[in-house]
Amino acid sequence: MQRLRGARATWYAVNAASAWLGLAVSLAINLSGAYRKPILEPSHYGYNKGALAPVNEGFYDWVSFFTIWSSVVAGIALTALWLRTRRGAPAGDAAGHPDWPAPLPRWLADLWLSGLIMVTVTGLVFNLVLSSQATQEGWDNLANSLLHQVTPVLTVFVFASVGPRRQVSWSTVGRAIIIPLAWVLWMLARGAMTHTYPYGFIDVVSLGLSTALVNLTGVLALGLAIAAGFVGLDKLLSRSPSAQH
Repeated sequence: MQRLRGARATWYAVNAASAWLGLAVSLAINLSGAYRKPILEPSHYGYNKGALAPVNEGFYDWVSFFTIWSSVVAGIALTALWLRTRRGAPAGDAAGHPDWPAPLPRWLADLWLSGLIMVTVTGLVFNLVLSSQATQEGWDNLANSLLHQVTPVLTVFVFASVGPRRQVSWSTVGRAIIIPLAWVLWMLARGAMTHTYPYGFIDVVSLGLSTALVNLTGVLALGLAIAAGFVGLDKLLSRSPSAQH
């Protein structure tokens, strides 16, 4: 049992490190102004009359991307799972529990599922829709790979391989989507003030509000479908023999 907890702790630590490293490299690039390119679309983040946007404006844009929110949420959840898993089994449970450190506190189960959904949506949308529009160089390649490929894939792998099990349900989903919905409200409110948006497919200025909302609804539906898949997968894996010992 100790070996199982150790393996889980290691995977949580590696997964958390990928999220935090991607964020750290991306933030350092943003604050240093390295690799900045002029954004020519007036309604996109980074636009400054065709010139390079000031660093402070770039930072406000940076913290408004869904990618950043998703990696922060996943990073916090995975760090908390790592810290919790490193503890010993509760007193009186000498045999150890196969799902220790379950049951998770509700806030952590919600945060874990939220981060899992968000990074999965990030990976799918970026690689299937946005990657052809993205250009990176130097260290930006590392940040982009960590945020859009490594962390999403690793997070799904960790969920499927080490859990924690029996922690997600439809009630968890209802609470887990609060953070993505908060990002939508933040992004739309900021867009109404700055007339800029993070992604072309939700650009209210160029597409119109109705089209942008339809596209946003599609992404939210994708998130719910992914959440349903994770709930179903968790139930399936919880019944497997490997989850019982």
